[in-house]
Amino acid sequence: MNVEDFDFDLPEELIAQTPLQDRTASRLLVLDRKKNERADRTFKEIINELKAGDCLVLNDSRVLPARLYGTKEETGAQIEVLLLKQEQGHVWETLVKPAKRVKKGTVIRFGDGRLQATCIGETDHGGRMLEMEFKGIFHEVLEELGEMPLPPYIKETLSDQERYQTVYSKHSGSAAAPTAGLHFTTELLNMLKDKGVQIAFVTLHVGLGTFRPVSVDKIEEHKMHAEFYQMSEQTADLLNEVRKQNGRIIAVGTTSARTLETIMSQHGTYKECSGWTSIFIYPGYEFKGIDGLLTNFHLPKSTLMMLVSAFAGKKFMMDAYAHAIKERYRFFSFGDAMLIV
Repeated sequence: MNVEDFDFDLPEELIAQTPLQDRTASRLLVLDRKKNERADRTFKEIINELKAGDCLVLNDSRVLPARLYGTKEETGAQIEVLLLKQEQGHVWETLVKPAKRVKKGTVIRFGDGRLQATCIGETDHGGRMLEMEFKGIFHEVLEELGEMPLPPYIKETLSDQERYQTVYSKHSGSAAAPTAGLHFTTELLNMLKDKGVQIAFVTLHVGLGTFRPVSVDKIEEHKMHAEFYQMSEQTADLLNEVRKQNGRIIAVGTTSARTLETIMSQHGTYKECSGWTSIFIYPGYEFKGIDGLLTNFHLPKSTLMMLVSAFAGKKFMMDAYAHAIKERYRFFSFGDAMLIV
């Protein structure tokens, strides 16, 4: 299958640069796979699309302020570091700019030396392995010195850093937000609960590998980066009960979908577990863990576009995207949403 099959023309002005003041004020494109129908709604109207017995599965990962600006100890040169994944101890896989200035043995200092990083190696993809030295608790140091790593297609600065976090974010570890969840407020979630919609949580720490461009021509040759996931016993029990009662399990975001599909593929049931997943879902994949998907609008030729095409059918999805572009929906992280059932 060719990567080019998932390309489309997206006007740059449709890329949302800032979040709406009201999280729930975004638009919602509702897609019914069985009826082959679509409907334009507002996000608040999702309450009319869900019913008692349904279960929303939310990814409660929290974005790390993972972008750091420091100086090279030897020369004082400015170095930008993006934390991707914590390895053993305080060693992190990172992206650095300019990479050519950071060799094995290079020391980078941040915040008057409160944090220091030593390069101990390079990765296959041009990244750097950095070993961190600091005083106190690492996440507290990071909260003080780091910045939110907004995607490169967002050019505007974010005045309120919490707008790139979901209202239910809990476990720090992501390099990017699980953006489908940005549309929810606590009030809307409570209204859904009052209607009888169940709310369950999983954790998948989003790595930038999810968003990296596909650099091969054939989809089958693309390799996904591994991301850490976790499901609690409470969530597993709830999801198994929802299935038993013939309720719909609706993943909020592709990260939740990939977590559920990983667990069902490995165990054939929902169960308490954790591990690393590099699952790559594209057309031809048979879904085992979800009955619906709430997601934002994705980049052309991205692995996320392939995932939603696998779930809804490629032609149906490409037609839906053409409709969204015609109707001036807002795209990507701070953009509008679609509900596929």
